[in-house]
Amino acid sequence: MSISNEGQNISLEERLRSAGLRPTRQRVALADLLFAAGDRHVSAEALHEEAQNAGFSVSLATVYNTLHQFTDAGMLRIVQVEGARTYFDTNVSDHHHFFFEEDEKVFDIPSGGVEVRNLPEPPEGTEIANVDIVVRLRRKRH
Repeated sequence: MSISNEGQNISLEERLRSAGLRPTRQRVALADLLFAAGDRHVSAEALHEEAQNAGFSVSLATVYNTLHQFTDAGMLRIVQVEGARTYFDTNVSDHHHFFFEEDEKVFDIPSGGVEVRNLPEPPEGTEIANVDIVVRLRRKRH
């Protein structure tokens, strides 16, 4: 399986190696599910179900571990929308999100749609790594 990475087609195995990860069968299979369809937001549970439906037997714990390894390697970004509800985003660029409460779906806000101003100075010895904005949406109530 090949994926596009900044305009270049590279194999999943090469992408994993370049991120410092050994391309195990489980990592390659999960990466294929994650990155084959372009940018997306997925929970560990949803990816686990996709893997099962694709005939790939993997534990939920392995899915969680792999998603966190991909995140630590810079291949994914975590989007926290509720206390315990975490989504993994294949688009690692700086951007913000809509969260549809009824469907529990996360979507990117188009770039340029949000401007963040007047951030506080971070405490001494620290720097701001990222600012995440999640705009929660629900259908209008009549």
